[in-house]
Amino acid sequence: MSELKEFLLPDIGADAADITDILVAVGDTIAEDQDVLTIEGDKASMDVPSSVAGVVKEIKVNVGDSVSEGNLVLIVEVAGSAAAEVPAAAETPAPAEEAAPAAATAVKELCVPDIGGDEVEVTDILVAVGDTITEDQDVITVEGDKASMDVPAPFGGVVKEIKIATGDKVSEGSLILLIEAEGDAPAATPATASAPVEAPKAAAPATPAKVEVAPVSAAIKASPSVRRIAREFDLDLNAIAASGPKGRTTKEDVQKFVKAQLQAAKNGGGAGAGGLAVAASPKVDFAKFGEVEVKELSRIQKISGPALHRNWVTIPHVTQFDEADITDLEVFRKEQNAIAAKQDLGVKISPLVFMMKAVAKALALYPNFNSSLSEDGQSLILKKYYNIGIAVDTPNGLVVPVVKDVLNKGIYDICREIGEISKKARAGKLTSKDMQGGSMTISSLGGIGGTQFTPIVNAPEVAILGVSKSAMKPLWNGKEFEPRLMVPLALSYDHRVIDGADGARFITAVNNYLSDLRTLIL
Repeated sequence: MSELKEFLLPDIGADAADITDILVAVGDTIAEDQDVLTIEGDKASMDVPSSVAGVVKEIKVNVGDSVSEGNLVLIVEVAGSAAAEVPAAAETPAPAEEAAPAAATAVKELCVPDIGGDEVEVTDILVAVGDTITEDQDVITVEGDKASMDVPAPFGGVVKEIKIATGDKVSEGSLILLIEAEGDAPAATPATASAPVEAPKAAAPATPAKVEVAPVSAAIKASPSVRRIAREFDLDLNAIAASGPKGRTTKEDVQKFVKAQLQAAKNGGGAGAGGLAVAASPKVDFAKFGEVEVKELSRIQKISGPALHRNWVTIPHVTQFDEADITDLEVFRKEQNAIAAKQDLGVKISPLVFMMKAVAKALALYPNFNSSLSEDGQSLILKKYYNIGIAVDTPNGLVVPVVKDVLNKGIYDICREIGEISKKARAGKLTSKDMQGGSMTISSLGGIGGTQFTPIVNAPEVAILGVSKSAMKPLWNGKEFEPRLMVPLALSYDHRVIDGADGARFITAVNNYLSDLRTLIL
């Protein structure tokens, strides 16, 4: 006895993908977890394994079709339960006794949870087949654009199969492990299953299902879809600056390159049109001058470096300097910290919190600072939220987590949130979601030192406030000089969006809020 079953496309981590290859034919006998087709999305290609075993009776898709989760792929003839009745009838009592232990466990799938980003890379697998893991035990480490994180198991059990490999690209819903967990569900394969059905399952581990970037040349790292676009437009990928992880050329990189070329042609062409003609750095053998050591940049430095370079050369920066009198602010801050310590509130107010409140207040007063340029540069996207990014120094480099809704939060709430995200940042546990959605960034070096610096705008934001170390200075009050605690401020902004007059007004407003805290509640 047999029955026909439908194999539907599982969750592929994207809205839609194109079928690039069909790996089976009508009449083929396939095993469970055997790859049956290859699909390709915007950033990666993947082989799709079958969830059923049997004989392919009908193929419902074609090469070139665009498919998504739930689309019908194959109709497969599988062996029915009736086929096992004859051999099982002779020994009815024995299988019943043997099946009892199997009912105490069930094989469960462990998938990637919400990690706050579209796609991340598996950098380490922390378990092996046969390991017994506990609930909340970390099983893999993944790394996104600016941070890495460990992914814990939501339940315990024995690792039966690992479905990914180091270097794979995964996203929310991607299958990681098969775990034999304690539970009431019966085992996936009953004791009475016939030998022909068991044989294909034994072959499954040879073709593990995993999402992976399609093979690329050693010189250029790019997905198949990016290479296809390059071929269609007759583009040399060597000439396109790569901004993706590990120097990968992304679809956005290609789009920016094409737009730059079109703009250069529009401006009349010529050397350096539409960009900056920069001479290559000379090659120097430093070892001939003395002993040297080669130290590889951290992943964060490799990613943030090109972004900072892009921001510096593409944004016309202007930096406005000022000093704010925070004498009264410091007196108030220390008084409140003493009260918080007596009441055992578990928080300590830092000067940065008042900076954040002052900046959020100024953003509400001057909305152009709380904006981003549209992709074509022809309009402004004005934001109605007030999220402040905080540059945090970590052992692996600079990261910028974002504190949401600063304008409407209290001082103690912001203090607690800063403490939490700073711990996550230094432990390398920030997700992409933690670093998205900023209105403006504050880079504070006051705790380290220095009198002034010029911060680089953190695109797509249009302004950034740099804060240096405060110092006591003599300030003329109209009659005499008196000692006042002054903090240096440096406001860098995108001159395409903000002119000098508005820049001066903004930093003056921040100065006024910090000098007189009463103005923050007006």
